[in-house]
Amino acid sequence: MKILVVDDLEFMRSLIRDILENGGHEIVAEAADGRQALLLRRAWKPDLTLMDISMPRMDGLEALRRIRGEEPAARVVMCSSLGDQERILEAIRLGASDYVVKPFRKERLLSAIRKAGERDGS
Repeated sequence: MKILVVDDLEFMRSLIRDILENGGHEIVAEAADGRQALLLRRAWKPDLTLMDISMPRMDGLEALRRIRGEEPAARVVMCSSLGDQERILEAIRLGASDYVVKPFRKERLLSAIRKAGERDGS
């Protein structure tokens, strides 16, 4: 799948990129916040967006809300820190395909991506 990776931390984007590329996926773009993610989604039209919840300028929940408003069938897997269950539940309510809790295991991340693709017809 072609994936947009959204996280405000460069080292986290790098870690995710390595895991996903080694898992056979293509990273088409990377964003550091929700505003940048919206612009890159429009430009690259990825199959899936993997997005952190806690980011500056526009957090992942607001970006998810806007993404789903523009493209109701968009596949978005959210990432969140351990202990942020309330925001995870909000993301699912807003239409996230799945979520991964940081720190995550490589297998869990790849599984969430695979399941989001299968569930939504990819």
